[in-house]
Amino acid sequence: MIRLVGVGKTYEDGTVAVQELDLDVQRGELVVLVGPSGCGKSTTLKMINRLIEPTSGQIFIDGQDVTQADPVQLRRGIGYVIQQIGLFPHQKVIRNVMTVPLLYGESTATARERARELLDLVGLDAATYGDRYPHQLSGGQRQRVGVARALAANPPVLLMDEPFGAVDPVVRIRLQDEFLKIQRELGKSVVLVTHDIDEAVRMGDRVAVFETGGRLAQFGTPAQLLAHPADEYVEDFVGATRGLRRLTVTPIDPEHLEPLDGVSTGDLGSAIDVDATLEEALAAMLRDDKPLVGVRSGAQFVGVLTPAGIHRQLRASLK
Repeated sequence: MIRLVGVGKTYEDGTVAVQELDLDVQRGELVVLVGPSGCGKSTTLKMINRLIEPTSGQIFIDGQDVTQADPVQLRRGIGYVIQQIGLFPHQKVIRNVMTVPLLYGESTATARERARELLDLVGLDAATYGDRYPHQLSGGQRQRVGVARALAANPPVLLMDEPFGAVDPVVRIRLQDEFLKIQRELGKSVVLVTHDIDEAVRMGDRVAVFETGGRLAQFGTPAQLLAHPADEYVEDFVGATRGLRRLTVTPIDPEHLEPLDGVSTGDLGSAIDVDATLEEALAAMLRDDKPLVGVRSGAQFVGVLTPAGIHRQLRASLK
């Protein structure tokens, strides 16, 4: 869906923001760009919609070289969400979300109906919040309005620059969960920028790790990054606790479950779904203060997960 070939950005003073970058985003995939400040991740994002012009290389969206396209028309087909949100303070929430459909020539009635649907989609009741002004909303609510507005033109591509960075940690996790649900439902191709490795491995189908100077250090799935860092830089960036982070991206493998036969009910905590991660399994053990956790598929129990089973699965994931 999105393909960057040899894309670079060098400023007039000689500063290299991005080095010869090759990167691809598949249709319906969420790719996260992560790295320290000044590593070129936001510059890369802005080159995709040409808010910043690349000095070398080509950028393709759905097969079209966007470096040859009209930038205004290009941006109208790409959703864009930033940390500062950028809502119009003098317009009510419903009107903010209606902006893009109206630019496309939709009737006011059609644009309003679309805005109501999107507000409901991001968890804001249109009847309750539609007539409020941005300053009457919390930071998390304003962020949801920003996502709704970005989706208003039904763009195939969504670019997000530190979208959840301005809210507190509890709200951030809730917004991440809600956005992942929306993204799976709508199948958008998303490029998301963050400096937070935990957010990157939690949200990304694949993660691109940048280092200062605009070099792409590694590009792969969260599990690949955590299990097999490409070099010392990536190893240091993902941190000494990457083993714990692997719990968040490693799904339960039924092959490593113990049978239910002979298990004392006093050792068994609450059951979790077979589609859960090892992190969720360990959290259930600690929450219930039990050495075993039951695993079910629908209403049927399929086995028991033990601490030894968690360890075996983590070791198997390194292969």
